Amino acid sequence: MRRRDFLAAAAGVAVVAANPASAVAATRQRPGASHVPDLNIGDFPVVAQVRARRGLEHLKVLSEQIGPRIGGTASEHRARDYLVRVLKQLRYKVTTQPFTVPDKYLADITVDRTRWQAGASRFGALGVTVKAPVVDVGDGTALPDLTGKIALFVNAPTGSAPTLAAIEKGAVAVVLGRVSATASKLSAFSPTLTQNVAVPVIGLAQVHTERLRGTTTELTVTTTHHPNLTSYNVIAERPATFPWRDNGVVMVTAHYDSVPGSPGANDDGSGTVLCLELARVLRYLPTNKTLRFALWGSEEQGLLGSRHYVSQLTPEEIARIKGVFQNDMVATSHDPATAYWLLSVDGADNNTTREVRAAAQRLGYDPRVHGPVARGSSDHVPFHEKGMASANFSWRGEGGPHLLEPIYHTPEDTIADNVSLERLQVSMELVGAAAYRLATQK
Repeated sequence: MRRRDFLAAAAGVAVVAANPASAVAATRQRPGASHVPDLNIGDFPVVAQVRARRGLEHLKVLSEQIGPRIGGTASEHRARDYLVRVLKQLRYKVTTQPFTVPDKYLADITVDRTRWQAGASRFGALGVTVKAPVVDVGDGTALPDLTGKIALFVNAPTGSAPTLAAIEKGAVAVVLGRVSATASKLSAFSPTLTQNVAVPVIGLAQVHTERLRGTTTELTVTTTHHPNLTSYNVIAERPATFPWRDNGVVMVTAHYDSVPGSPGANDDGSGTVLCLELARVLRYLPTNKTLRFALWGSEEQGLLGSRHYVSQLTPEEIARIKGVFQNDMVATSHDPATAYWLLSVDGADNNTTREVRAAAQRLGYDPRVHGPVARGSSDHVPFHEKGMASANFSWRGEGGPHLLEPIYHTPEDTIADNVSLERLQVSMELVGAAAYRLATQK
């Protein structure tokens, strides 16, 4: 028997001995699978143990207790501290990797005792709080007297003219809202002006814009400039079972930040908790390769965390990395997002896509798996650019990976509105089985 088969067999036997009911359950047809699984011995210790509901407990902390996790700010740092604590409790060697990121301009809006986060314009007043009734002025075609009021524009012309006109009418703050004519919802944003103004200027998400339309409710608006920011990658590692034989590294990764205003349940709290759950399941299983879990900061600002990480790798370290499984948006409950996409930058197969496809065939999920097809836009890109096998894995529409859920990047990306435990379980099983198989190979 080859060593990797022996190791996998030993792990499988240990799982059966420890929990025979779970091992038997692993052999039953999975929810959403097309056939009874045909597991190899190395699949048992993963499939019998991985649980989406365990991941959900972590997701509640990230998405509901912490909420939006904005790169480089205190909110992202709270998430970093939680991830470090969990991974250390799992007995991994954990390090944090700091890197600088651009300033952030954010706003907090309180309405009827509910707090929303939005973007603030760096050209407006910062570090101030304004409390006043809101007036819906539509697209601003005809402005009323706005003395002592907050002006709410909806789909106003771009540029500074609407803001300047509202200020001339006496507005003490300006809220710019956007409503899409399509099914896709629009996110919060930091408006760009051509000149500085003396009042706060806010960019509001569509869902919040729609709630304010036609009302005269009182808003409390606070703007904050966050300068001199440091974001962090969280890296957790355990060596191969035979560390004196360097057979390389297998990485399982996700980003843990989110866009302003969004609690980031699916994007990418789901990928983050997948990593935490697989770290739990794989921590003691025998491997021929080092296992490394990486949780990236500041992905939403342009893959900043993963780009920084790759930029610090030596040629020797690059050569050791045999596969990077990047998990981004792996649990949406959006009904049409029934396709699990294998997304490599060039659309070609590599170690990661081949292993996930093979795992899907063994587990019976192969009809749900599409690709590989060419797609960037996530943290697998920097690794591909340096020649490392990498891919992004994600649930999207059958017609192509561009078909995202309509509430992508919005305040509605919540556990209640945008997370399927069944899809999260499938994602965990596929990547867990694939990454473990690659890690047991010489």
